[in-house]
Amino acid sequence: MTTRPLIGLTAALSLCLVAAGCNPPKGAGQASQILKGAQDVAADFAVVHITRETASGIAKWPGNGDSSGVSGWISRSRGPASNLIAPGDRLDLTVWEAGESSLLSVPGQKIVALPGVTVSPDGTVFLPYADQVYVANMTPDEARKAVQDKLDPIVPSAQVMIAHTPGRKSTVDLVSGVAKPGTYPLPDRDFTVLGLLSLGGGIPPGAENPQVRLQRDGKLYGISAEKLLKDPKLDTTLRGGDKVYVEEDDRYFLALGASGREAPVPFPRDRVTALEALSLTGGLNDSRADAKGILILRDYPDSALRSDGSGPQKDRVIFVIDLTSADGLFSAGEFYIQNKDVVVVAESPVAATASVLGIVSGVVGIGRTTQLITEQ
Repeated sequence: MTTRPLIGLTAALSLCLVAAGCNPPKGAGQASQILKGAQDVAADFAVVHITRETASGIAKWPGNGDSSGVSGWISRSRGPASNLIAPGDRLDLTVWEAGESSLLSVPGQKIVALPGVTVSPDGTVFLPYADQVYVANMTPDEARKAVQDKLDPIVPSAQVMIAHTPGRKSTVDLVSGVAKPGTYPLPDRDFTVLGLLSLGGGIPPGAENPQVRLQRDGKLYGISAEKLLKDPKLDTTLRGGDKVYVEEDDRYFLALGASGREAPVPFPRDRVTALEALSLTGGLNDSRADAKGILILRDYPDSALRSDGSGPQKDRVIFVIDLTSADGLFSAGEFYIQNKDVVVVAESPVAATASVLGIVSGVVGIGRTTQLITEQ
């Protein structure tokens, strides 16, 4: 009978040793494991602790270079309230003659219609007996007067009316991202991006941080719809040939580790701080997270590297945030996440130890229970 307790105790101790030599299940490593080797001269990454002293300097560093070809935005410049005639536009001219004889009409006819006169690339239109008349960059009323002045030496009694139909160079394309995409004529030269979006039915609700894009002269400009709506100075005046479209913000950061969510997280607004990023991931796991080990991993292009402190010294940087101090909390609210950053909440070493002890405790409990059973 005395050997049975010894067998049970031996089995329990063996299981404890096995358990103690194993790592508990976890979603990410501990901070010390992830940062291991950072002090080595040959380390291919740098470690920067986010504090009050470092946060302001890091904010001035170059970005990670992922701008998707967007070249900022164009501020508003007010244009003329009336439309202007451009090459490619169509003019429908009607000439009234009050005299007895006319070069333009047949006897008894007082009205001469000249429909579908296209403005040539050099900005002129051709009129019988009057040759070329320059009308580009004029309002329809100014063009009417220019045509009438040209006809006056030939037909002194003539009165002219012009109907203007914008051509390709006087229209803009609303490509996608709205209820009614299409080609829209410029009603005047002070027509803006927001006016065009309104004609297209507006931006559908529910879009994730919608971004407005403008293609002009081979360049792509971009701004968030939220920012555009808040600042009238950014409501760009459109030009003929512009193309506008709306798309969801395609930026994201990757959440890993002991947080409430392990997945790519889209940017809900233009700028997201580290604190906001943690909130978007569901916060820290109370039983596993190391509040001193919030790590943001970022890749920089070679063009962003600096040796004078005005940028990263290595292309791979791990930013470390300690949320257990007031300085760390404030600094986390000043540190902005960038596209494709990896936000890792490290596993707490205390939680790992507790997991091992829990396993050991369970094994010892099983051993004790086995001993009691064998003694009966």
